[in-house]
Amino acid sequence: MEFDGSKIDFSKISNVVVSGIDFSDYPKFCDAYIASADYNGVPMTELELDELSQDGEFVSKSLFKQVF
Repeated sequence: MEFDGSKIDFSKISNVVVSGIDFSDYPKFCDAYIASADYNGVPMTELELDELSQDGEFVSKSLFKQVF
């Protein structure tokens, strides 16, 4: 399942794990990325995770859910 980032149904993404969190970079967390996640119950591929990690808003929201 490959998708175009503009067509991602974010409500189908679950089990998100964010890595690359560096608290000395708070609040930007520039190195944070999505390390793993499921889409509609299926683990996402590395390519899909890379694409998802390009969405800074999603990464930030996921990071803050994970950390705080």
